[in-house]
Amino acid sequence: MRFIVNLSLVVAFLFNSCSNNSPSPYELVNPFIGTGGHGHTFPGAILPFGMVQLSPDTRLEGWDGCSGYHYSDSVIYGFSHTHLSGTGVSDYGDVLLMPIQGDIHFDNGYKGDSKRSYSSSFKKESEKASPGFYGVHLNKHDIDVRLSATLRTGIHEYTFNNDAPSSIILDLQHRDELIKSSIQKVSDNEIEGSRISKAWAQEQHIYFVIRFSQDFNFLIKDSTGTKAALSFDKIENGKLMVKVGISATSIDGARKNLEAEASSWEMEKYLRSVREEWESALAKIEIEDPNESTKTIFYTALYHSMIAPNTFSDVDGKYRGMDQKIHSSEVGDVYTVFSLWDTFRATHPLYTIIEQEKSNAFIRTFLLQYQQGGELPIWELAANYTGCMIGYHSIPVITDAYIKGIRDYDADLALEAMIHSAMQDKLGLDAYKNKGFISSEDESESVSKTLEYAYDDWCIALLAKELKKDSIYATFIERAQYYKNIYNPENGFMQSKLNAGWSLGFDPAEVNFNFTEANSWQYSLFAPQDISGLIQLYGGEDNFEKQLDQLFTTDTELTGRSQSDITGLIGQYAHGNEPSHHMAYLYNYIGKAYKTQERVNQILTEQYQNTPDGLSGNEDCGQMSSWYVLSSMGFYSVSPGENYYAIGSPLFEKVKLNLENGNKFIIKAKNHNSKNIYIQRATLNGKDFNQSYILHQSIMDGGELLFEMGAEPNSEWAKNNSPKSAIDLENQITPIPYFSTSKQTFEDSLLIELKTLNDNAEVYYRINTNDYQKLDGKITLYENAEIAAYSIQNGKKSKEIKANYIKIPKGRSIELITPYSNQYIAAGDNTLIDYLKGGDDFRTGYWQGYYNTDFEAIIDLGERKEIKTISIGALKDIKSWIWFPSSITFMGSNDDENFTELGSIISDFPPQVYSASRREFKIEFSAPIKYRYIKIKAKNFGDCPEWHPGNGNPTWLFFDEITIE
Repeated sequence: MRFIVNLSLVVAFLFNSCSNNSPSPYELVNPFIGTGGHGHTFPGAILPFGMVQLSPDTRLEGWDGCSGYHYSDSVIYGFSHTHLSGTGVSDYGDVLLMPIQGDIHFDNGYKGDSKRSYSSSFKKESEKASPGFYGVHLNKHDIDVRLSATLRTGIHEYTFNNDAPSSIILDLQHRDELIKSSIQKVSDNEIEGSRISKAWAQEQHIYFVIRFSQDFNFLIKDSTGTKAALSFDKIENGKLMVKVGISATSIDGARKNLEAEASSWEMEKYLRSVREEWESALAKIEIEDPNESTKTIFYTALYHSMIAPNTFSDVDGKYRGMDQKIHSSEVGDVYTVFSLWDTFRATHPLYTIIEQEKSNAFIRTFLLQYQQGGELPIWELAANYTGCMIGYHSIPVITDAYIKGIRDYDADLALEAMIHSAMQDKLGLDAYKNKGFISSEDESESVSKTLEYAYDDWCIALLAKELKKDSIYATFIERAQYYKNIYNPENGFMQSKLNAGWSLGFDPAEVNFNFTEANSWQYSLFAPQDISGLIQLYGGEDNFEKQLDQLFTTDTELTGRSQSDITGLIGQYAHGNEPSHHMAYLYNYIGKAYKTQERVNQILTEQYQNTPDGLSGNEDCGQMSSWYVLSSMGFYSVSPGENYYAIGSPLFEKVKLNLENGNKFIIKAKNHNSKNIYIQRATLNGKDFNQSYILHQSIMDGGELLFEMGAEPNSEWAKNNSPKSAIDLENQITPIPYFSTSKQTFEDSLLIELKTLNDNAEVYYRINTNDYQKLDGKITLYENAEIAAYSIQNGKKSKEIKANYIKIPKGRSIELITPYSNQYIAAGDNTLIDYLKGGDDFRTGYWQGYYNTDFEAIIDLGERKEIKTISIGALKDIKSWIWFPSSITFMGSNDDENFTELGSIISDFPPQVYSASRREFKIEFSAPIKYRYIKIKAKNFGDCPEWHPGNGNPTWLFFDEITIE
């Protein structure tokens, strides 16, 4: 029945398209959008959510080669059957085929070698792509290539334009690290094999069966057995077709996939079929608008939103589980490639409207992954937990679907899996649970993790409430408010903490390891579960509005570490990366819907173009495109888990949603043009509609939403009917107090203040094991101390917070001749002599970093002292471009001018060991020497060597604690 409904949509839509001579959605899609710049998309052939992504490979390595293709390239290495769409890490590129003419040469040991003998330049003007199709002419071999796909099979057609000897190269060593492979001849027109590889996914399995439309003459392999050439005496009629079935389970699975889906040898049949599939998928949303380029951007975005997740189960239901065992699905298709840190925000909410059956299937897949692998996916790839990104964002996908009535899965099992994820002790969760926040010394990316865990915990609370699990709800609605514990009221930003006080050297524009691919500007407005509470933190709506205005208008530039993902800047709003994606809609929550309309229209028209460089950042498996699809229709899911969408500014004259339940929902924008971007009034099903949000159920029920647009803001529209995002009063927590200093050491005495977010909260504290007492003024310390404290407000007690303070010997000081990087400030100028040592993770708060420079410092002991040993602690983590110094020299002086060399150490570390490690560079004296001043010089390693991914880039030195005994 569903196929009949979809087919009728296609026929009706094709009829309408033909009747008014306008291009169909299929014809409007431009798969080259995002293949340039940093979009990281690919132009090849795929069906909606297909297992096969058959596409040309033009780039072997590098960040802008993550998809295997970049529009600026001029050489094709071949056509492989798996690709990732818009990711920031590379993988896939499995089972590369390349047609050639002429002599056969194998290139061995070439990982990343751009001089493969079988590669070819190509005519850029010959490249053609549409959904499910890619074509190109290979210059070197004079071969025309056409590619298409079924769900699990790649279809190739090669036209050889001369009579030279013709061959097909099969390369299994292509791109990522090959663990194991096989290539076997089955018959004169069929081969089979396997490939197990390691990259982002640590153990990725793919099995294949390849059939040719005519017999090959012979098959030869290279000396490693990882590459083969199949030679043909003469290609009949100059055309050769190749069908490639793939599977993650077995060769038998690949063969079944091929036989079930690709019985024909007619290329045109596959092209007709793939067009029908994509017309059906794209017909879910119909657009009427005179601007064809904008419609192309829209339908390309809709197309990109349907590339991933990918089908992972075979036609017989078998699939590879997270336990690396083969299972048979009893719940329908199983999927892979879940970029959930990105896609929970817009892609999965879009699916709750137009892909409800798929939403159920994705959630059923999550639960299988939990049962077989022990946890819900965070970033799952080919039955591997990649360990990439933060939070546990399969949870909002489940909760959002459940709240919207999408429930074809075991909800009790889902809640069990959610709680399991949230109760771990890894990735900062132990500190988060115990303290109510993550500190910079606990875990890297501490601010982002605290904020995103809090949102995910709210989603757990919502599902628990729906399932009437009151105690679970109470636990997680409390955790949902932990975002309050890292808000600094003194500067209005979310800020990292060190030793229960605010970290030093704070700059909201600085990109550092307290945040995930962002800075404080881009995370301080992330509390979608409690926007009312966030507004209160800022001191009310006026202050919140000022913060939003400054976000979009500030002329401050990014500082700190280089982060390629932070692009598409409007002020400090970064549309090219996901943490910013909800922020333009926040004006709705303070009754300023017209400001949301203005910013959303700006983003829609400035950040998306009908060009290869038409995306302002990584596509990220549909998120960038899904933002556009939702926003251009006129609304967005600010808080997945809520049952509504915030209204923005519609971009088209008319949008019709053809829903799976048979209903139609129509959105019209009367008088819309490039200037008329503001909503003047609106009606829903003929009745006045004066609110800046729309319920999910209103869309699913069908009907018509009519906006009347104008060129001037209407500040009165929806002024008093804002969306609500609030945690109810009876469940409000009391935020923890914070210490006025993050300093941990002192010489004589240390004055400490304890402060609270709310002036009327009371603070109680104890020093060491003494009893708690009410705070009345400041605290002065004279000895080592542990201070514990909590707040009480309205009878509610906060979590307890602790800070440790150490009294150190007087008289020592340090002069840093070389300034440290502000990203890695640790405890400030005295970090290297504060008697505190860092651990193995440079991203936590104790290490000082020095970039692209040698290091020099002078320690003043205050007077001449006998010295037995001198040492300095250093860190090595070469995957992050941090090396031990190549040499360290120690010198002594009694006048701070004339220094005598005391000894030196030449580093003997093995440079190609990637694991992080610490080392004390130490010299000892057989008899004590007497000096007041000690100078330490360390020589930087130099640029990253040729074998390193950062080849040619400068390196870091990281130090903590100079010890002089």
